Amino acid sequence: MTRRIVLGVFEMMNPSNGMPTWTDPRGRGDDWDRLEYWVDLARELDAAGFDFLFFADTYGYATLDGVMPAQVAAHGIQFPALDPMLAIAALARETRDLGFVVTSPTTVERPYATARRFATLDRLTGGRIGWNIVTGSSQSTTDELFGVTAELTHDERYDAADEFLDTCLRYWEHSWDHDAEVRDRAAGVYADPAKLHRVEVDGRFQRSRGVFAVPPTPQRTPVLFQAGTSDRGRAYAARNAEAVFIQGQTIASAAAHVTDIRAQAELGGRAGTDVAVVTGMTVTVAATSPEAHALRAEYEALLQHDDAAVMFAGITGLDLTGIDPAMRVVDLRTDLGQTLVQRYARQNPEMRVGEILDQFRTRAIRGFQITGSPTEVADEIEAIVDGSGIDGIMLEPTFGGPDAYRAFIELVVPLLRERGRLDTPVDAVATASRTAVAGVGGTGNVADTGRSAPDSPVPGTSPVAGTGAPPAAGAAPRTLRERVHPGRGPRLPPTHRAHGLTARSGDSIPPPSPQPSTQP
Repeated sequence: MTRRIVLGVFEMMNPSNGMPTWTDPRGRGDDWDRLEYWVDLARELDAAGFDFLFFADTYGYATLDGVMPAQVAAHGIQFPALDPMLAIAALARETRDLGFVVTSPTTVERPYATARRFATLDRLTGGRIGWNIVTGSSQSTTDELFGVTAELTHDERYDAADEFLDTCLRYWEHSWDHDAEVRDRAAGVYADPAKLHRVEVDGRFQRSRGVFAVPPTPQRTPVLFQAGTSDRGRAYAARNAEAVFIQGQTIASAAAHVTDIRAQAELGGRAGTDVAVVTGMTVTVAATSPEAHALRAEYEALLQHDDAAVMFAGITGLDLTGIDPAMRVVDLRTDLGQTLVQRYARQNPEMRVGEILDQFRTRAIRGFQITGSPTEVADEIEAIVDGSGIDGIMLEPTFGGPDAYRAFIELVVPLLRERGRLDTPVDAVATASRTAVAGVGGTGNVADTGRSAPDSPVPGTSPVAGTGAPPAAGAAPRTLRERVHPGRGPRLPPTHRAHGLTARSGDSIPPPSPQPSTQP
């Protein structure tokens, strides 16, 4: 049976997503701080039938010995940067089906604020939101920016992340019953107090008490993404994630990663298929193979060795320039950059520190590198998907803006669609809103807006159960969860640990006291 491919795009709101290409005249990288730049990209991906636009993000920036190197600012090496979460509502308003995955850390944020932001976006977009959970990126710089003095070890950060997610899940899944939101204008009742529950968390890392202020959303919980590669990171992903982002570089290594994650998920009582695995992929495609390879060579010449070292330090906090380049990667003893260090060690136990930077210069932390004609690219993508067992790919740009993906959309997407790998997109009118699903407009009553109860599928979703077929023309678009896991509903699957949690106290909010009569 031909397997459908989940299709996403990896971006960052800075001048150089992996390569300092903001100066490339073929792209629009210099417009990275203009809303129109991102709206154009979102519209193009939506019209082409992509499933989501993924935003990596970090509060920090590259430093060496605690100081920002001059070339970070001079060359625009992932600096400066904007907050992508603040742009999502605008992008969603200009698209119909496209999902949005936003990165947010569990280190310097607070669970209630995180839960509120994602629930708000899920409500306003009709269920098109995902959360990429990270335990730290550029952590030393981030700690300084936020005044964090209590440093956690690598594994402790994941322990704290478990507790952080616990708190969010309790608010999302257990503070409101599915029918608590009444919105009865005639009776003057907005919500049933007996069906609201106080959350109580008193843990090692988090303390939070109260009732969630956001009513249940189409997905309740945003789709949970995670990209940890270290042993502890994989365990966290197997326990919590619905989609795992890997940077596969060979079919064999990607297959091993898929097998490991799914086996760990099953040991934890989940179905292995509850975890979709998506790999990063950089594609350089042109009408002919020689043209594509010539273009790829131009891109690789853009990144210099010193810039690569700075970028590596910015992502991991680990300065490789101060380490013997002949040292084997497996012999590194550091608590920083464990995800990347272990990835290189698995790739080649004999790899030396100096080789990391040589490789990092041309591919950064990216996954598969595919270069060729449209047919060559489509063939290789299919071979990777079928040979590794991954569920999807996330395209990583070669230069900025919509132009970075246009060749793929025009040359490769039609081939993959002909081969049954991609859905035929619904007519993605850029200005079509999802107000009926989100409950904006109308009279404000559930019956008037067409909104279903939060535990029910959003109207128009999963029209052909179990097939992953797209909605009929004119139907409400599917939620992001239904796009990542075709044929399922918009809610977390029953085997996810969120369903084993409670609001802790389980107490309902007391009903309001009778109000004194205003009649004479």
